Amino acid sequence: MLRTVVRNSIAKFERTFSTASLPSPQTNPEALYTGIFINNEWHKSKSGKTFQTLDPSTGRVIAEVQAGDKADVDIAVNAAKEAFRFGSPWRRLDASDRGVLLNRLADLLERDRVYIASLETLDNGKPYTAAYGFDVPASAKVLRYYAGWADKNHGKTIPLDGDYFCYTRHEPVGVCGQIIPWNFPLLMAAWKLGPALATGNVVILKPAEQTPLTALYFAHLVKEAGFPPGVVNVVPGFGEAGAALVQHKDVDKVAFTGSTEVGKLIQQGAGQSNLKRITLELGGKSPNIILGDTDMDYAVEQAHFGLFFNMGQCCCAGSRTFVEDSIYDEFVEKSAARAKNRTIGSPFDLSVEQGPQIDEEQMTKILSMIDGGKKQGAKLVAGGCRHGDKGYFVQPTVFADVKDNMSIAREEIFGPVQQILRFKKLDELIERANNSDYGLAAAVFTKDIDKAMHLVQGIRAGTVWVNCYNVLGSQSPFGGFKMSGNGRELGEYGLEAYTEVKSVIVKIPQKNS
Repeated sequence: MLRTVVRNSIAKFERTFSTASLPSPQTNPEALYTGIFINNEWHKSKSGKTFQTLDPSTGRVIAEVQAGDKADVDIAVNAAKEAFRFGSPWRRLDASDRGVLLNRLADLLERDRVYIASLETLDNGKPYTAAYGFDVPASAKVLRYYAGWADKNHGKTIPLDGDYFCYTRHEPVGVCGQIIPWNFPLLMAAWKLGPALATGNVVILKPAEQTPLTALYFAHLVKEAGFPPGVVNVVPGFGEAGAALVQHKDVDKVAFTGSTEVGKLIQQGAGQSNLKRITLELGGKSPNIILGDTDMDYAVEQAHFGLFFNMGQCCCAGSRTFVEDSIYDEFVEKSAARAKNRTIGSPFDLSVEQGPQIDEEQMTKILSMIDGGKKQGAKLVAGGCRHGDKGYFVQPTVFADVKDNMSIAREEIFGPVQQILRFKKLDELIERANNSDYGLAAAVFTKDIDKAMHLVQGIRAGTVWVNCYNVLGSQSPFGGFKMSGNGRELGEYGLEAYTEVKSVIVKIPQKNS
């Protein structure tokens, strides 16, 4: 019997793919587009510089990509401004037709699903089973969701005192800089492009330098779908390109997904030019709470998935697993066994659950954090080392006897390292769970709905899952409290960041009687 290898949807954890149902990947897909995309055309960088993007499973060079900087960003912003000009083809386009274009773009993603998933696997290192089963279809779903909103995001009529007719318009913000991370390159592009385009904005997208290839192919599909020139522009490059977007006086809004450290810099930089709008989806150190009455085997598997999915490279990973004292030892034992049985290797192998970390720098950071955990007294019960001597693989790692003040319990590791903490009293648990700079997500596993709702109300986090983990859908807003960011993406709430509300007040003439 062929082995089930991956959950194909975060939103439906129990749904699985077997190897028999998956089309074979392209194990060495060609990087078809490596330039700068402006005005629906491909360009070389003004500086003439390029950078290498690497296969993290081998360390080999995949392609040389054009390195955009401030000069290229300036050109892209000018193109976007022209596309947003009042009376331009994009501004004259019916709202329903924006939805048609987004649906067409989703169609093209689905048409090229095998190639895009293979390219994502090559450039990012995530298993092909996950890229094909989750990243590409979830990206298409987000585009279709916002396609449906394109002609429904309307204002209100408001009863105003006196002889006046008052109504509101939801108008696009304008030129939007969107900076996406390397852990979900295609999906995060879709999260940002969907609401921006549905509401009539124009975009300059800056992909992470580690993983530019699927964003650049996405740009090709934008042109094929029929979007007018200048509506979507993609400028690959390093931090200089991102900083130029943030500080540009003609950029009206910036959306960023990434580290809290960089998010702070973006917020500071945005205030130096024109007080542009900012949406930040940043780091996390999410508590995953396991009560003693839960279904043990289910909770172990969910906690494993909640931490190790995408090689632990998830901002909402359940990286502080709080387990009630009465079941703690059994939970640790089973979690360690599950981690030891996790398959790790080539991400193109359909039997593999875990691929490499994104790059050598990230691998080194993770291994350093593991060493720090051991030195501070945490008990290593699984993993703890590099896997193999080629590529950037880290063994699935589990720590027990973790204390709240340890570095591994406070700092975001962003890797396959599970920390299991013990608790005895529910009320102390809320304080411990909230004792973090972050507030992105949390989870509770219990059969007692009263206890679950008590914890849901007490925990300060943007998303709280009950008896599940990593359940995300296009309809549900996602974002954080505290230093996990501000604003929301996805759902109807995700439209707010991309619209300005304009009040229109009209004097109603009164006839003399």
